[in-house]
Amino acid sequence: MSVSKVRLRPFLWLAAAMFCSLGAWAQAGRRPSLITQPVNDAQRVTLKGNVNPLARPENDYGLAPDSLPLDQMLLVLKRSPQQQTALDQLLLGQQDKASPNYHHWLTPEEFGKEFGPSESDIQGVTDWLASEGFQVNRVTHGRSVIEFSGTAGLLRQVFHAEIHKYVVRGKSYWANASNPQIPAALAPLVEGIASLNNFPRKPMYRPLGVFSRSKTTGKITPLYTFNCPQGYTCSQPAYYALGPTDVATIYNILPLWNTGTNGSGETIAVVSDSNINPQDVANFRSMFGLPPNPVHVILDGPDPGIIPGAETEADLDTEWAGAVATNTTIDLVVSESTETTAGIDLSALYIVDNNFAPVLNESYGICESWQGNSGNAFEAAIWQQAAAEGITVVVAAGDSGSAGCDSSYFENAATLGLAVSGNASTPYNVAVGGTDFDNPSSYFSTTNNSTTQASAQSYVPEITWNDSCARSGQTTGCSTISHYGQDLAAGGGGQSNCALQDSSGNCTAGYAKPAWQSGTGVPADGLRDIPDVSLFSGFGLDGAFYIMCESDVKDTSGNGSASCSSSISTLDFLAVGGTSVASPEFAGIMALVNQKTGQRQGNANFVLYPLAAAAAKNNADCPSNPTAVNAPSCVFYDITEGHNTSGSDITPGNNSVSCVAGSPNCNAPVGYPDGILVYPEGSLTPAWTTNTGYDLATGLGSVNAANLVNNWSSVSFHSSATTLSLSPTTLTHGQSVTADISVTSTAGTPSGDVELMGNPVAVTNSGGNSNIGIATFTLGSG
Repeated sequence: MSVSKVRLRPFLWLAAAMFCSLGAWAQAGRRPSLITQPVNDAQRVTLKGNVNPLARPENDYGLAPDSLPLDQMLLVLKRSPQQQTALDQLLLGQQDKASPNYHHWLTPEEFGKEFGPSESDIQGVTDWLASEGFQVNRVTHGRSVIEFSGTAGLLRQVFHAEIHKYVVRGKSYWANASNPQIPAALAPLVEGIASLNNFPRKPMYRPLGVFSRSKTTGKITPLYTFNCPQGYTCSQPAYYALGPTDVATIYNILPLWNTGTNGSGETIAVVSDSNINPQDVANFRSMFGLPPNPVHVILDGPDPGIIPGAETEADLDTEWAGAVATNTTIDLVVSESTETTAGIDLSALYIVDNNFAPVLNESYGICESWQGNSGNAFEAAIWQQAAAEGITVVVAAGDSGSAGCDSSYFENAATLGLAVSGNASTPYNVAVGGTDFDNPSSYFSTTNNSTTQASAQSYVPEITWNDSCARSGQTTGCSTISHYGQDLAAGGGGQSNCALQDSSGNCTAGYAKPAWQSGTGVPADGLRDIPDVSLFSGFGLDGAFYIMCESDVKDTSGNGSASCSSSISTLDFLAVGGTSVASPEFAGIMALVNQKTGQRQGNANFVLYPLAAAAAKNNADCPSNPTAVNAPSCVFYDITEGHNTSGSDITPGNNSVSCVAGSPNCNAPVGYPDGILVYPEGSLTPAWTTNTGYDLATGLGSVNAANLVNNWSSVSFHSSATTLSLSPTTLTHGQSVTADISVTSTAGTPSGDVELMGNPVAVTNSGGNSNIGIATFTLGSG
């Protein structure tokens, strides 16, 4: 094979299409009718890959009653190939300073007009639903989703999908037992139903318990007995509880606050399925001397009230988004979950389709294979619309390490292999992973009694957040499982490998590598990798955690309250960690970026990765240590180390977790019931290890917020055009072919690599599926 000798900047992905003018994408985005034949109920197609893995025969307790209400189901619609191409081009142009579409953000109505189905197609689907007896509640402004309601009996009759009752670990759920079907005439337009089950979406926080801080001495003590995981030493000389000023000190936010960059005039929308007690947020802000900026609760439909567990997530997100962007308006958007649809999905849709805020935070997740094809299509569709509107979507990468499908809700060790959160793995959002502190006792004061001042003295060196016994990297490290949920506690990360499934539910493909994801350390896997960035997420194993306030939480004896109320002799609070805190923190940082630049940013990854590339080009040495704080070019702190079970440093770190012997990607010693997740399968290498630059455990690393904000406008993503011609174009097996590749860029002469992709090949990715990579070529100086 040959390749033309052209140059491309290293941070460009060559499959990116050339930007086009607003008029060009509008013309390309004209809406053809996709329904071209009469609806014939006798001719049907199956919407494959839409049965949740928990809907297993051993969990099945029988058919749901026909009268079971199925409210607010979400029918996800497709775009024509021409519309999708035009949208891809627009999203690139919106981030390219050389494009006339740079930061030309769309309204939801403009998005729907150009990239949604035609009027006749919308009418055809809504008429069909109504004729079958369903209630059509609304068509979204972006024309990506139709919301409708019905019953289990009606769903079985029309979509040929039965709803069954399933019991998992003593809790009952509703879910479809088979893939739904639709008339073949609708298949070109209908992607599927986003969800037909109420299995829980996982909030990505980790509670440690109620702690108390003496107003006299400042000493922090647990109000319960700390259950240390088996094999660990958890006795702490002191606990280091992080408040807003601690985080501002560690991540260099204070210089921004001191110059008035505090989020004034900005808004962060927080996704929730539970209401809150607003006094909890007021107590949090009062405790730390933050401006009295009450959270605004926006109800999308009926008020679900306060839901245990989900309320904790809502309190956490609103408190900590406002702890970083102290003067930003925080809007909590609350939607009630139904028998088929998660409230967080309804809230996210409401925020995006009403263009509610320039920054959106979602701290929930469910892995790609559990989302199913329609669920993944829904996530991609709404985050894509958000990006076109200029909304920066920030999503927690997960708290189960490299085992994104396994949850401490249901398992004590991984059984489902390597996976990532489908909420976080789309190419249109920022995925935030987790770090922990390395020897925090050297960087915190234990004598500071003031809650409004920092006990953190400087930046604290970070390691991978991994509280699993797999963090040691030794396969014998998990010979026994703690059954404490601890062995599924680590920052989420890995390759997208199951955005698409076949009719049997087997993973067939992940999201392709997006245009902006390249640079030092980024795997040449052709797949979307997460996380993008990481922040502290530990929840106490190494002595440090976050403070939050929630009056409903008691200690294990039923006494005390985590209200942070100033009316009692001690300050009692809930100790938490997880990427659920890292995510709203980064959302707060993005609000500071918006204030500083005076405009929305859309998908922030278009700037984050070029910032990392610029630092690497300047040979900036930005390891995770305090000296890097003073280097103005250090935007990211590179995380390369981890801890073993005894707390000693190891290199590299990892986000592997314990797994059951015999399960996918699990390496267990002979005769042992458990092991650790590895990649590639059969190797001794933990999944996923850290390295210089980007890695699948911590992404680009953690951030120096002041340097991030102040350097934001110094770099730019540049869109490119790539053409491929083959000679000959008709091939037989074994025949040689010449591939001529030409690359042009809006940023001058391109350089870098070209990857040729196609199926099938023998190489498999982490999900056991065929990789699309054929060959990689380096462009020359010609």
